[in-house]
Amino acid sequence: MTGPVQRARELLRRIPATSVYVALLLATAGWLASRTGPEQARFIRHNSSNVHHLEVGKWWTLLTSGLVVDGVPVLLGIAAVAAVLGRAEWRWGTARGFGVFLAGHLVATLLTEGALWLAHLAHLPGAVPRARDVGISYGLVATGACLLALGGRRLRAWALPALTLALVLACAVDQELADAGHLVALGLGVLGSRTRWLRSLRHAAPATERTGAPVRHGR
Repeated sequence: MTGPVQRARELLRRIPATSVYVALLLATAGWLASRTGPEQARFIRHNSSNVHHLEVGKWWTLLTSGLVVDGVPVLLGIAAVAAVLGRAEWRWGTARGFGVFLAGHLVATLLTEGALWLAHLAHLPGAVPRARDVGISYGLVATGACLLALGGRRLRAWALPALTLALVLACAVDQELADAGHLVALGLGVLGSRTRWLRSLRHAAPATERTGAPVRHGR
């Protein structure tokens, strides 16, 4: 029993932000599952980071909107967060790993909602200020793109273009604002990988994994 317990403690010590965030996602999902349909809809409506809420000063929805898994099966979405964010935090440290995820979520949301706000001011059709806007996908895409951009040559040459193509096709087919937001998040992740804050890790991370030494970055 000592071995598994020690490994669990080490995991929690190395990826505390991922552990807390996954626990919050599970708690929120569990609470929503116990509510009626109208109660679920009301919770999501009040926590959507849409144009209306940002206009009236409910900026906290930028954070609470990221506590709801939307658009994919809940457990699948939470597992994706655990894998991608956990990988980033393990490789780069909490500040960089969770920082990329949070920046991707916030900046992509602000840019897409800003575009929708401009469209609303111009009275363009389809510009809905009270639109449903919750989910984990912007942060997930930004972090995944950053991981791929900082990965090995094959990942940069094949996986990153494949992810880009998949998101472009989804945007072309669905033509939803969220799909455009995913492309924005992808660009943010790639740009983040080129900053000094992360660029130095391109060669450091593989060396850490080969030796197995727990090197900490920015902690």
